[in-house]
Amino acid sequence: MCQFPMRSSVFIRRAKSAVWGAAALWTVAASCTSAYRGLKPASGDPACIQRFKPALGTALYKTEVDADNHPLSGLLVLKAMPDSSTRVVFTSETGLTFFDFAFAADGTFTVHHIIDQMNKKALIKTLRKDFELVLLKHTTQGRVLTKGHELFYAFPQEKGTNYYITDSACTRLDRIEKASKRRAVVTAWMMDYREGVPDSVSIVHHIKLLVKKIPFTIALKRIPS
Repeated sequence: MCQFPMRSSVFIRRAKSAVWGAAALWTVAASCTSAYRGLKPASGDPACIQRFKPALGTALYKTEVDADNHPLSGLLVLKAMPDSSTRVVFTSETGLTFFDFAFAADGTFTVHHIIDQMNKKALIKTLRKDFELVLLKHTTQGRVLTKGHELFYAFPQEKGTNYYITDSACTRLDRIEKASKRRAVVTAWMMDYREGVPDSVSIVHHIKLLVKKIPFTIALKRIPS
């Protein structure tokens, strides 16, 4: 994977702090019983979480992808297209395109471009699932569960379940978890919404990526237009 220097950034440091804190909690949970064992059915409408779906026109983010302590930094554009698809393009600050993905409204995924160093099936699949998670793809058939003071909006996937976790009134998105039967394998945060678009996004993986177990995080900070 290519490496580029990343200038000091408060949001990256905070994102990594949150990420590793969550990873520590996950490790404890993973050694015990299922993290979702105590969930109980609750009343509510699964469609409630659509209010947290990014209301994209065009959003530009300062971005760092860190795999095994090898940071790749640049700019990421999320853009709603006229055909209702969403384009996700990640470039270096000098203009090199790392990848260019399209997510169609019908669920179709297209790789328009990806550099050779990143052109690995497992990595592409991982990035696809990450962006589908934060773009709230595959969230039409779900159910509402509760635990403590939180609501878990559960959407079954081909493998596992995506949980969108809110406060008891569904007014605040606390976190997102892509989970197996026992534990979260990915945790994401979308914070500080402004005009329907999150100002920052953090994603952390808790499982093996590309065979070996390595730290893998994505941190985005929106650049004002």
